[in-house]
Amino acid sequence: MFFSEDRDRAGERARMVDLQIRSRGIDDAPVLDAMRAVPRHRFVPRSEQPAAYDDCPLPLGHGQTISQPYMVAAMTAALALSPRARVLEVGTGSGYQAAILARLAADVVTVEWVPELAARARAALAELGAANVTVVNGDGTADFEGGPFDAVLVAAGAPRVPSVLRDRLADGGRLVMPVGSPTLQTLTVVRRTGAAFREQAADPCRFVPLRGRHGWTPAAEESEVLE
Repeated sequence: MFFSEDRDRAGERARMVDLQIRSRGIDDAPVLDAMRAVPRHRFVPRSEQPAAYDDCPLPLGHGQTISQPYMVAAMTAALALSPRARVLEVGTGSGYQAAILARLAADVVTVEWVPELAARARAALAELGAANVTVVNGDGTADFEGGPFDAVLVAAGAPRVPSVLRDRLADGGRLVMPVGSPTLQTLTVVRRTGAAFREQAADPCRFVPLRGRHGWTPAAEESEVLE
């Protein structure tokens, strides 16, 4: 959990929640409280900090972005987290989504493909006292020790839900990720009951491509776009 509160720009966060998130139908009180509490401007490059609470994604460098605040809230709400939940995030990016998850769950493991972003996110989370987050640099779609997880959040788009991620869900768990082409996806929610998995489509969205063994390769991306 967080051991420090950042009141800087709290008014902007409150307006962000009221105008961008609650007005669009997200009324999950713990999620809204987390969005009000976590200082998004601490997770973006200095040049982007004036726009930190705008209704849009922002560039992080390395071809990656921090997601639009509404999408962060929508994906988090779709997980229906309990305070005791153990969460896997694939695609740490800035660390902002992990910070939101850390306020709602007991333990968060977040995996980032780009070493520089992993290091930056680890530092930002440590500065805020997010002691229940572990940042891993590597391929989040590959097999690694850990799990099962009560929730899996994938902050990058893929042509399908990788079975290796789906299988990491505990019984009763949920996975949320964008599924579609490299340029347009649909937010997809997977629920596990025993050995059965049920998928449900939600909002249209646009995320950066998922990297790794079960994500997009540059060649496949280019082929899909040209088609």
